[in-house]
Amino acid sequence: MDNWKQNLPPIGQLGPFIALLLACSFFGATADNFFSAENFSLILQQVMVVGVIAIGQTLIILTAGIDLSCGVVMALGNIVMTKFAVELGLPAPLAIACGIGVTALFGLINGLLVTRIKLPPFIVTLGTFNIAFAITQLYSKSQTVTDVPPLMTALGETFQIGGTSIAWGTLLMIAMYVGMWWWLRDTAAGRHVYAVGNSPEATRLVGIPTERVLLGVYVLAGVFYGIASLLTVARTGVGDPNAGQTENLDAITAVVLGGTSLFGGRGVILGTLIGAIVVGVLRNGLTLMGVDSVYQVLVTGILVILAVTVDQLSRKGGR
Repeated sequence: MDNWKQNLPPIGQLGPFIALLLACSFFGATADNFFSAENFSLILQQVMVVGVIAIGQTLIILTAGIDLSCGVVMALGNIVMTKFAVELGLPAPLAIACGIGVTALFGLINGLLVTRIKLPPFIVTLGTFNIAFAITQLYSKSQTVTDVPPLMTALGETFQIGGTSIAWGTLLMIAMYVGMWWWLRDTAAGRHVYAVGNSPEATRLVGIPTERVLLGVYVLAGVFYGIASLLTVARTGVGDPNAGQTENLDAITAVVLGGTSLFGGRGVILGTLIGAIVVGVLRNGLTLMGVDSVYQVLVTGILVILAVTVDQLSRKGGR
C-alpha cells in the first residue's frame, strides 16, 4: 500500500485533472448534449489557438517570467503571413515562415531586454504588447485580409472518426504538447528551463548559461505564437488584425489552472493542456446552459484567483 501511494503523482499535478472531471460531471448533469463526441471535438477546436499560445507562455512562466504580449504578437503574425500571401503573392509556405519569423523576432526582442538589460518581464512584454498592437493595426490598416490560400486554412479542415469531426489543428496542438512534455522531462535543455526557474544564481554557478536558456525560451515561445497565428487563420479563414485581444489572459489562465507555479520552476506542460480544456469546458457548458458570457468571464477569474492562492499556500507549506 505504501509503495502504491508513493507512485501517485503529487496532488498539485492531479488538481487540474480533478477540476476537469468535476466540470464535466457538473455540465453533463445540467446541460443537454454536453456528453457528445461532437461537442468535445468542438471544445478542442475552440481551445487549440489558446492552447498553442499557452505552450510558449508555460515555458516563460517556468522561468519565473510572464508574457503579456503573446496574444497581439500572434495577431501580428496572423496579419503578416496573410498579407504576404495575398498582397505580395508569396507562396503560402514562405508567407507562413515569414509570419512565424516575425513572432520569433518579438520573442528575441523580449528575451534580449530581459537578459541583457535586466528589465522585468512584466514591463518588457507590456511594452511589446503595445508595440505589436500598433504595428498590426498600422500594417493592416485595421482591415481584415480575405481570400487567403487554401494551404493556410488546411489545419482548420476536419476528418471523420466514428462519425465525429476532428480538426487537423487539434491533432497538431496535442502533438506539440506531447513533444514539449518529452523535451522538458527527458532532455538536458528542458531540465535547464526548470533549473533557471528554481534558482537562476544557483543554476549559473553550476555552469549552465542562464541568459542563453532564458533567451532561447523567449524565442521558442515566439515560434509557438507564430504557429498559433496559422491556427487562427485556419480556424477563421481570414487574417484578423483584431485577433488576440484576450488570448494573452486566456493563455495565462490555462497555465495557472494547469498547475504551473507563477513563481517559476514547477509545473507540467500537460497540465497546461488540461487547464486550457477546463476553460473551454466551462465556457462551452455555460453556453449550453444559456448563461450570459459575462458570467463565463466571472467564473474564469474566480478560478484563476483560487489556483494562484493554492500555489501560494503550497509554497508556504513547503518552506
